[in-house]
Amino acid sequence: MVSKKNNKENDDKEKPVKKTRSSSSSKSTTKSSAKAKKVVASEKKVSTSPAKAKKVVASEKKVSTSPAKAKKVDSPRLKIKFDNEVLPSLFNEFGYKSVMEVPRLEKIVVNIGLGEALVNGKAVENATRDLSLITGQKPIVNNARKSIANFKLREGQAVGVSVTLRGRRMYEFFDRLVSSSLPRIRDFRGLSRKSVDGNGNYSLGIREQSIFPEIDYNSIDKVRGLQVVITTTARNNNEGIRLLEGLGMPLIQDTRNKPNS
Repeated sequence: MVSKKNNKENDDKEKPVKKTRSSSSSKSTTKSSAKAKKVVASEKKVSTSPAKAKKVVASEKKVSTSPAKAKKVDSPRLKIKFDNEVLPSLFNEFGYKSVMEVPRLEKIVVNIGLGEALVNGKAVENATRDLSLITGQKPIVNNARKSIANFKLREGQAVGVSVTLRGRRMYEFFDRLVSSSLPRIRDFRGLSRKSVDGNGNYSLGIREQSIFPEIDYNSIDKVRGLQVVITTTARNNNEGIRLLEGLGMPLIQDTRNKPNS
């Protein structure tokens, strides 16, 4: 009897042990299956990643090359002419050692003097509108630096408006000035070569703003003149004149030293 009881107790003790073993084995199988699924998923990701990487690299190349193409297409016509024709011509003519020595346009300043602003309150507003249409840039108002009693001028009063053009707008304005605006002047025969300051900078006075195609003659309140100052990097007048001639400025040929035909 004692032996039977002992056998039953032993059987009862062994049964829960078997259950725990089976449960642990089932857990291990589920974990292994989960790991296998993760491995398969990771392999799929790895297999598809090279194709995605190629697409990403191709898209990055397209994005990186598009701005350069846009710059080439959007370059002003006069800038392209300078790079392809004027620059090599000046380099060979003056025998420069470096391309950086070749003179080029630095800036263009367009100014309208407004002595009438002391009497006419709308003169500054109208001149600002005209100058912004001509240059495509908002002008700044120039104020008097000191008071002058003889001119009834007080310090801080508006005496003119001006615009400083550089880069793209500078080339576009110069192109419009030379190709379409100056030829509209009545009896125009060319510009003088004497309007140079000794360092290759050229000054030009225009009597009417209506020569510019952007200005509607019926919309202006008064005919106003303006001054254009073209600043270059030339070291002397000869270099500056040759640069402006290469860019298309109609300068009068000097015939004083030539024999009569």
